Amino acid sequence: MSKQICELAYQGASTAVGLAEKLLNEAIEKHGVGAAVAYPDTAYKLPMITALSGEEILTLGDIVPVLKRIKENNLRPEPELGNALLSGEATLYAGEIIEALRYVGNANPDEPPYTGFLPDRILRKFGVPLVDGTIPGVAVITGKAKDAKAAAALVKDLQAKGILVMLVNDIIEQCIEENIKVGVDYLTFPLGKFTQIIHAVNFAARAGLAFGGVPKGERARMLEYQKNRVPAFVIALGELDAVTVAIGAGALFMGFPIVTDQALPPELTIPGLLEPQPDYDKIVKLALELRNIKLKIVDIPVPITVGPAFEGETIRKKDAWVEFGGGRAPGFELVRMCDADEVEDGKIVVVGPEIDDMPEGSVFPLGIMVDIYGRKMQEDFEGVLERRIHYFINYGEGLWHVAQRDLCWLRISKGAKAAGFKIRHYGELLIAKFKSDYPAIVDRVQVTLITDAKAIEDKIALARTKYQARDARLKGLTDESVDTFYSCTLCQSFAPNHVCIVSPERVGLCGAVSWLDAKASNEITPTGPNQPIAKGECLDEQKGMWQNLNDFLYSASNRTLEEVNLYTLMDKPMTSCGCFEAIIAVLPMTNGVMITTREHSGDTPCGMTFSSLAGTCGGGVQTPGFMGVGRRYIVSSKFIPADGGLGRIVWMPKELKDYLKDELTERSVSLGLGADFIDKIADETIGTTEESILPFLEEKQHPALKMPPLM
Repeated sequence: MSKQICELAYQGASTAVGLAEKLLNEAIEKHGVGAAVAYPDTAYKLPMITALSGEEILTLGDIVPVLKRIKENNLRPEPELGNALLSGEATLYAGEIIEALRYVGNANPDEPPYTGFLPDRILRKFGVPLVDGTIPGVAVITGKAKDAKAAAALVKDLQAKGILVMLVNDIIEQCIEENIKVGVDYLTFPLGKFTQIIHAVNFAARAGLAFGGVPKGERARMLEYQKNRVPAFVIALGELDAVTVAIGAGALFMGFPIVTDQALPPELTIPGLLEPQPDYDKIVKLALELRNIKLKIVDIPVPITVGPAFEGETIRKKDAWVEFGGGRAPGFELVRMCDADEVEDGKIVVVGPEIDDMPEGSVFPLGIMVDIYGRKMQEDFEGVLERRIHYFINYGEGLWHVAQRDLCWLRISKGAKAAGFKIRHYGELLIAKFKSDYPAIVDRVQVTLITDAKAIEDKIALARTKYQARDARLKGLTDESVDTFYSCTLCQSFAPNHVCIVSPERVGLCGAVSWLDAKASNEITPTGPNQPIAKGECLDEQKGMWQNLNDFLYSASNRTLEEVNLYTLMDKPMTSCGCFEAIIAVLPMTNGVMITTREHSGDTPCGMTFSSLAGTCGGGVQTPGFMGVGRRYIVSSKFIPADGGLGRIVWMPKELKDYLKDELTERSVSLGLGADFIDKIADETIGTTEESILPFLEEKQHPALKMPPLM
């Protein structure tokens, strides 16, 4: 690293630390040394300090010795590489402190379009797509592009590649000027200005704490995790002043390479870490190469951008050119396994009007029939592939899809129509994605799209017959009816020791991998994360322990775990990575368990929020009494049967009760708990402490109160 870069890093770090000290003194004078300080909705206080030093920061006074230590130990003027990296670390601390001070007094300092600090629920929401490669990397873009159009093209390129994008400084306004879609729904986070770049870094640090199981304060392990596990890079645009260089040194300290649009002389370039690329058409390519991010490029012949960045896009009725299904017109989608002579590869047939014949604001029927031939295709995979239609269509900018089967509801935006999107392009999109994502089981794909009201009726009847047959098959799939379970080690890219065991009656804790999904995945990639495990000898039928599962667990968890029980959370429960949809926790006073979800950010009767709970049981460790689960597992017949099953649930958020209402009622009746059992489960409207919900449980005569003690 050149002498000039080192000197700039030191100058910038000194400026940042000086500002942090000034603002801290002002905050103490205004609020008092004992005033609480923390980011909202996180279990990790001030995540950078928590991750790197483990120092407990609860009040403004707790920051004083931390800042003093950083000033004394990290700010070294000698122009050496090690000192420049220490300056980078000091800048990260300063940024964390400056930003955290903005939240003192429960302030909400960020207004749209800026997001500011990204809470834990956002980190966990994108955990699965980050580990399965749907999101192949994270780009942090700071500064100002040469012009707004260049900024928009850069971000659009990253969005099309599925990269999660974090924006800082003037590029945010440049993107908004060019109508680039930003926000959580588009995997593009406009963090804010200047020191708000720290929110990108503490997002990465929390990945190590939440998913990687890196203990607080283990600085060397955290840096190793960031370098090897977090696929992040920085694109620095515009002039590189001292503070910008210091922030860059912080990125290099964390192991994130930097590409700048500035024409740096050779002595300021650090090969592999800091490289110039003035050509905007080549910046993204170089950044991906420096971080060793490999992309699978799929050419989809449609006139709109396609990528995961648009999966969360909402198209309001006023913005839609046409909509289909949704109860206002017939609609269905069906994937069928066919013989080779029944499928003409790449064929697309539209039966009925094309979009040009559909007036603005109109409602039409839509049937989507996808016929697939594959030498390794199985009938059980039809439903698995059919569910992918939802995701594939939503990847299209200006396309919207909700629900499935004959309840599907779709919209095409006015913008997509203006870009030239046709009904037949649904077929182009689906053919390209099925063939690229499932090459091992899909050899040929043919799509029929029906927009004619008369033609759709017979096909809906055919689809419903198929749905009924599948449902009957799925009801027969129980843990006892199969001799093989499947592993899921997908999350090991972030949580190295975590192993999920997926059975017919226990969905993966992320909620995204069922037994059939895992079976299909193994056919697609036999050496991939979903490996078959023959059940073999059962060691404990009640708790759900098998010798073969233990043997697999020991090997796959890097020899950190020896035994696992599938049917209890009290004794050697399954580990959790951090991507779980919900968490079960014991409530000793009520003799029951509570469940909270990623969506519920409020308090719970165990005294911890979801984020705090997730911090205790994530990272691939076994934590008796706590367990991450998928939502669907709650209504499974194998829901903690060794602990008393469904009757043990005494509290859950109202949103979860409403979401599972019909299935919870059906399960309650089948177990003899009564159709009113759901009304005996407390929620946040009843109370958020054990003391406050116990009278309610006693009044309702909740069955958990009469069960054998859990502990």
